[in-house]
Amino acid sequence: MNNTNEVKNRVNIVTYTPALAVYFRDLNIAWIEKYFKVEEHDSEQLNNPDEYIMDTGGEILFAEYDGKIVGTCALIKTGEDEYELAKMAVAENLQGKQIGKKLGSAAVEWAKRAGAKRLWLESNRILTTAINLYNKLGFVEVPVTYTPYARADIRMEIVFR
Repeated sequence: MNNTNEVKNRVNIVTYTPALAVYFRDLNIAWIEKYFKVEEHDSEQLNNPDEYIMDTGGEILFAEYDGKIVGTCALIKTGEDEYELAKMAVAENLQGKQIGKKLGSAAVEWAKRAGAKRLWLESNRILTTAINLYNKLGFVEVPVTYTPYARADIRMEIVFR
């Protein structure tokens, strides 16, 4: 078994508890600051995940590997039967090990179980690895409409039948 599969197979997906909020914030700030700048809407969500995500019917998933939180993503309820996949991040030293794919697959399954008819996301075209992952998960590009993020230049969605 190669190292990538070994890591992926040892990753557990766990759901949010307030004790994990610091990992949600720190993992996301690390990637945002690497490529962009932290915007006001980022700060709101990252510093107040209970208020902005959990209390409105969303969920935050975490990838746990060897007892450490190494990845995260949020499912933010944006309508009666739709969610936004947002704030996906994997620790830089473990990128390329299929952890993002495992998180993304878990997020898609969570949205289906929650009764979503649509799961959407916003990203930036310079994040080619992320865009490729979203395509593999079944997302397709749709026109960008309103976005609170200056960095967002692509919108993608999955429509569940």
